[in-house]
Amino acid sequence: MFSLPNPFTCQWQITEEMIDHYGHVNNVAYVKQIETTAWLHSNSLGLTIGQYQALDRGMAIRTHHLEYHHPLHLNDRVICATWITLCDGKASLHRRFEMVNTATGHCVFSAQTQFICIALSTGKIKRMPGEFIEAYSTAYRLVKDHV
Repeated sequence: MFSLPNPFTCQWQITEEMIDHYGHVNNVAYVKQIETTAWLHSNSLGLTIGQYQALDRGMAIRTHHLEYHHPLHLNDRVICATWITLCDGKASLHRRFEMVNTATGHCVFSAQTQFICIALSTGKIKRMPGEFIEAYSTAYRLVKDHV
């Protein structure tokens, strides 16, 4: 179903407020869902917003590459997957995302995002704290031989 092994997955159901004037899901909803999926994955790795704030560190988006393959419509159900595809142990983290429509089995959306570690207090690039390196490197090892 997915292009890489060992994804973190969550479910997404399309609701009325996500539908745009073309009758399908607005592109902003996809971006919101990859944010949600990334946070759920980080939380599952033991990293919470409270920890980010206590450490004065966060992972900020540097670049997004988004691909829309098939439209989604009202009431569609989607499996959202993410993987850590790079954790350099310094300041850079990459994620890959895929979304599959459960009714058709088609990949409807894919994305790659590069994150950079910053100090929340200043916005300046900083080295990842040990807690980030440990959690994200563990997830990265699950896929590194396949990317």
